[in-house]
Amino acid sequence: MDHFQYRDGVLHAEDIPLPRIAEEIGTPVYVYSRATLERHAQVFRDALKDVPKKHIAFAIKCNPNLGVLRVLARQGYGADVVSGGELERAIAAGMAAEDIVFSGVGKTRAELALGLDRGIGQFNIEHEAEGVALAQIALAKEMTARAVLRVNPDVDAGTHAKISTGKAENKFGVGIDVAPEIFGRLAGLPGLQMRGIALHIGSQLTSLDPLEAAFERAGRLVADLRAAGHSITHVDLGGGLGVPYRPDDNPPSPAEYGAMVARVTKDWDVTLLFEPGRVIAGNTGVLLTEVLWVKPGATNPFVIVDAAMNDLARPALYDAYHDFVAVKPTGDKMTASIVGPVCETGDTFARDRLVDAVEAGDLAVFRTAGAYGATMASTYNSRSLVPEVLVDGDRYIVVADRIAAGTIMAAERVPDWID
Repeated sequence: MDHFQYRDGVLHAEDIPLPRIAEEIGTPVYVYSRATLERHAQVFRDALKDVPKKHIAFAIKCNPNLGVLRVLARQGYGADVVSGGELERAIAAGMAAEDIVFSGVGKTRAELALGLDRGIGQFNIEHEAEGVALAQIALAKEMTARAVLRVNPDVDAGTHAKISTGKAENKFGVGIDVAPEIFGRLAGLPGLQMRGIALHIGSQLTSLDPLEAAFERAGRLVADLRAAGHSITHVDLGGGLGVPYRPDDNPPSPAEYGAMVARVTKDWDVTLLFEPGRVIAGNTGVLLTEVLWVKPGATNPFVIVDAAMNDLARPALYDAYHDFVAVKPTGDKMTASIVGPVCETGDTFARDRLVDAVEAGDLAVFRTAGAYGATMASTYNSRSLVPEVLVDGDRYIVVADRIAAGTIMAAERVPDWID
């Protein structure tokens, strides 16, 4: 459920009619619903009611907006970060440092030092050399880094190849077959407190079977590590639960996920960490856009909107589906391709899709845009960075300004030796 509903034929975000935001802020613009965000945070937490020891760390990469993060901090969520910048965002949003998990395959030594200086709760070590470097940095600071080893369970998540992270050929983690030896060597290093393992097999999973297979392999590894004399107190199960993008999508519910986790891990006696992202933020946002032109095509017309691939990159990157609906639908339908103004054929949101009939000047939204939307935006074609709005009942606020192309250009320099 989300809080983007039609009232008297007009799409609203909670109690705000979307045409009001378009008139006052302009388009394109991301619009988030606080009520939806809070509800999803609560539903996911409630789904884990049968997991006795747990910590939930929101995957900041999917939506790093400070307003969004502040709402989740108030819901008791920590943060899963993959860069020093995300770490600083989490703290700025009010998330406690000890509730931050630092993931990511390419942490720099400066980022490792930053995590130590900020006092974060856990480092997810991706490979042995990173663990050695972290130990050295911690020892030099006379500190101890709490860490787990990320393992690659070699499980096919059944998702898009570009967001699959748990197969042997993916860049993440160490092979589960060599994990005991690597864990043993890292556990012997001064400066490191190796307390468990982590895994994450991919994003937008539509079946629990790959997750259960990966978790069962992780459980066997926990038993093997304990048999070797290691103290295992934490296991990070990652995230990846899918959300419905298409009207007929039916991914596993958080409740079904939570029941599976409780069943598979009931004998582990560890604190479980979770890194949900899309399942929390996906349906909390829409991208509001205006139709610029309806252009005749060879077979079907092109609906040209003012949002583009630089604002919402997922369709161009992954051929991802986002439902396209009119803000004031007439009830009529048309078959059209929905495209943006960027000078790329890849700037296409939908091809020959049956959609609400629209005309130039009409408003429409791309649904399920609260995750991996604004965070992946760019200024390609010297376009402005898209603004973001957070709605709370009958009020809203701009939580990220539109950054004009001229502002970005002002940060550039022409060498005086070019005449």
